[in-house]
Amino acid sequence: MPLAFLTDRALVRVSGPDARHFLHNVVTCNVETLAADGARFGALLAPQGKILFDFLIYAPEPDLFLLDGPLVLVADLLKRLGLYRLRAKVELSILPDAAVAAGWGEGWDLPDGALAFPDPRIPALGSRIVLPAEPEGFADASAYEAHRIGLGIPKGGADFVYGDAFPHETDMDQLGGIDFKKGCYVGQEVVSRMQHRGTARTRSVIARFEHPPEPGSEIFAGEKPVGRMGSSAGTQGIALARLDRVADARAAGLPLKAAGIEVTLHKPDWATFTMEG
Repeated sequence: MPLAFLTDRALVRVSGPDARHFLHNVVTCNVETLAADGARFGALLAPQGKILFDFLIYAPEPDLFLLDGPLVLVADLLKRLGLYRLRAKVELSILPDAAVAAGWGEGWDLPDGALAFPDPRIPALGSRIVLPAEPEGFADASAYEAHRIGLGIPKGGADFVYGDAFPHETDMDQLGGIDFKKGCYVGQEVVSRMQHRGTARTRSVIARFEHPPEPGSEIFAGEKPVGRMGSSAGTQGIALARLDRVADARAAGLPLKAAGIEVTLHKPDWATFTMEG
């Protein structure tokens, strides 16, 4: 499978003697135990527990971390991290020339000067690759998007709205994006309460259909809204759905439709939550 150049991603560099401890105290994942050459999936939350930014964290060196996040948000992410820095010995910057790619399946080689990190969410996603400059001869991002959607992995900005979704709703708890044993971080109290009370009724799930509804189309069971469509590729997409309402629709024998197109909703193979709400 060819490597895909992810033009919608960029990198924030966090370095310095306090970098590890600084990140660990503000993001949802465990950075203290992140080994060199390893990767983690995490997020920076609002105090109310909703996702402001999500990212993959790479550790090429013990005191150097790269945050792989949405290009359109990295400037805001940098500013937000700066607010939390206080007196920590940390340097923050955006890497302007670096590029992010993805490789999965068999038959690809690591380009010269590149660093590869296993995608920490699920093994089938493959590897994320950091390059010193924009690559040539790579597939475009649509190839990776189809791969991601086929696996049922939600993406911020496409499948949920930043600032409007809790981590459980985007399956971060299922994809290793939250460490429930670490100490406090921004928004931790809300996330822990949802985990212990089992109150996550909304989840990102797989949607299947003959023809893709428009992104953002509301999904109905009769007259009742049960979710909203996100991104799609071919006959499969990602939807944000109220599991209890989906279960009620199934019990009542009601079909689900988005923009007049019938859809079926399914739990991803890697997920452990139930579709019973």
